[in-house]
Amino acid sequence: MSDAILMPSRRGVLILSGLGLLLAGCSTIGALTPIDGAEDETAAALPLVNRVRAERGLSPLAAKGAARSAAAEQAVRMAKAEQMTHLIGRGDDFKSRMKRRDVPLPAAENIASGQNSVEDAVEAWIRSQSHLTNMLGAYRGLGVAMARSTASRPYWAMVLSA
Repeated sequence: MSDAILMPSRRGVLILSGLGLLLAGCSTIGALTPIDGAEDETAAALPLVNRVRAERGLSPLAAKGAARSAAAEQAVRMAKAEQMTHLIGRGDDFKSRMKRRDVPLPAAENIASGQNSVEDAVEAWIRSQSHLTNMLGAYRGLGVAMARSTASRPYWAMVLSA
């Protein structure tokens, strides 16, 4: 055995430095786990929802990876079923879906269908008292996604989380 000290190569140092920067970029909002067919609309929806909350003196929401993933899953499920509904299929329940996606509870879900832009979907939720109540709730996280059915009809899901 040799007592020589191994010095990392310049290439090794660069690779490790890049890996460190990549890991440093990770945060609690997390990257959206890709769900085939879903478009993450959280970044576009967030200022619209936070404007409504600010008008009422409420704290802003932040994009949260788990909420984004749960919204994407629900949008895709509705698009595949071509049905706007919270519960799809036998044995489906909201709490189990949120738990599966690690969404911290309490949580709420707004859904919509037919709106052609995130602005139109958020506006529809604002005009609906029950959906607006969800958006003004004591939540901290937000995720919004859209998926299209085979007939190109847009299905929207918003998940609000603790």
